[in-house]
Parts: sequence; C-alpha cells; structure tokens
Amino acid sequence: MNKQILVIGSSNTDMTIKGDRLPVPGETVTGGNFYMGPGGKGANQAVAARRLGGDVTFICKVGRDIFGDNALAGYAKEGIDISHVMRSDKASGTALILVDNTGENCISVASGANGDLSPEDIDSVADVIRSAGFLILQLEIPVESVLRAAKIAHEAGVYVVLNPAPACELPEELFKYISLMTPNSTETAFMSRLEIIDQESLAEAVKVLRGYGVNDFVVTLGSKGSLVFENGHSVHVPSLKVEAVDATAAGDTFCAAVCVGLSEGMSLVDAARFATKAAAITVQRIGAQDSIPYRNEII
Repeated sequence: MNKQILVIGSSNTDMTIKGDRLPVPGETVTGGNFYMGPGGKGANQAVAARRLGGDVTFICKVGRDIFGDNALAGYAKEGIDISHVMRSDKASGTALILVDNTGENCISVASGANGDLSPEDIDSVADVIRSAGFLILQLEIPVESVLRAAKIAHEAGVYVVLNPAPACELPEELFKYISLMTPNSTETAFMSRLEIIDQESLAEAVKVLRGYGVNDFVVTLGSKGSLVFENGHSVHVPSLKVEAVDATAAGDTFCAAVCVGLSEGMSLVDAARFATKAAAITVQRIGAQDSIPYRNEII
C-alpha cells in the first residue's frame, strides 16, 4: 500500500482571542487572552497527519511576507515535505478567531494567497498528486482547484478525502472523484439540502450525497461522536468525555487522523475511533496547530 499522504489546501496565520463569551454584531467584548500561531485547514491537516505518524507532503500557496516565511519554517520543522509549496504576491492567509469559555468559536478568514492557488498551479504538480497514496482536500482554496486536484488523483487511483469545510456550493462533478467525505452535520445538511434533526434524517441526507457518487462518509457530530457510513451501512463511534476549551482544529485533526489510520491499514470504523481519540485531545487545548497531539499521546 502507498502510504504517502498529500495535503493540498490553505495556510493561515491564526490570531485568537479567548474570552468569556462571543460578541453579538455591533458589540465589543473586552478582556480575554490573545494567541497567535499557524493555522489554515490545509496546514492543520498536514501537521496533524504528520504528528500522528503519516508521511506527509503539503502543497499550498503563501505570500512573500513574514507570515509565509514563518509558516514554511514551521512545516519544515514538523518534518513535512514542502518542496512544492508556491509563493504569491498576495498577502499570506490570515484568520481572526474568537473563542468563548465553552470552546465555541467564530472565525473570519482573509484568504489572501490561498485564493491564488489556481487550477494551473494544480496542473504544475500533477505528477506529485499521481504519486500519492492519499490526497486530503478542503475548501479554503478555490473550488475549481479542488476539483482539478481531485480529478487528477481519482484518475490515477489515489484515495481522495474531502473535508467539505467551510461549506460552499460544490460542482456535482466533484463528488464522483471523492473516495471519502468527512463533513459535520451542518455541512451534510447544506450539501444535501435536507434538514437534519436525528440519525434517521442524517442517514437520508447521506443517501442523497451517495447518489452523487461518494460511497463512504464519516459525519462528525461534535460531543455526540461520529457516524461512519460505509457501503450503505452505518456505525456510531461515540465521543470521549472531556472538558472542551477550543474546538478550532478538532475537525482538521479528526480528518487527518482518519486518513493516517487508513494509510496504516485500519478499517474505516477503527480509523474513526483513532481519530476520535486525537480530536478529544485537541479540544482540550488552545489554538489550531498548537493543540494538535503527537502519536505517542494517543492511548
């Protein structure tokens, strides 16, 4: 089995304020603590996959600025192959994150160089995509670039994982190139155009999406765990009871951990159980990449 994991996606610098509560529109909430560190869904997943034991290559686009320089230095320090990272004349991506004392968050992202990662850029690394065993994609880069990468990978027999976040309109063609999708329930409802109120309606929504061409799903349910849909059957994987302080990178850690598990020959259900343990550690820590655990922490 080809265990090489390729992540194509976003790289951001996260600026986080953790306070007692989130402000409503027009309100200023004072107090709290400020943190700055590396983030971006693509980068989070690349770092998580590497820390959890994966052989990882990361392709992204960063600005010719100090944020881009610092991000690349950090990825190299993690042991991630960044030899195919591209530079842009646009500013590196930035995210402003607010977190309350329950771990809930709201995030505003300035895409910057992430939005400059074009289908032509994807074509320039087509051979790298074809040589991977697994490709992880998200939606903080242009959708047309995600589509191009998924198609190249699919045609080469690469296992393609899509974390469809943040939720946006997707071309129907994309679904037939995806091996596994890892949405949360909100994203599942958005893509299926169905209201999800219980496990039965969630299964119906997944059935709609499977009709577009994706066979397998792991739908994350926050504190309720996740549901694994494989070959038309579903298995509930319960969450671990922990005290959550920041859920910022939990979904990214979960997705990456599932992929690492699969690359090691785990079943999809066992990979989801492994991912649940990793995500449970993540939510107990502040920050994006700062919160991601290492393999030796997974018990």
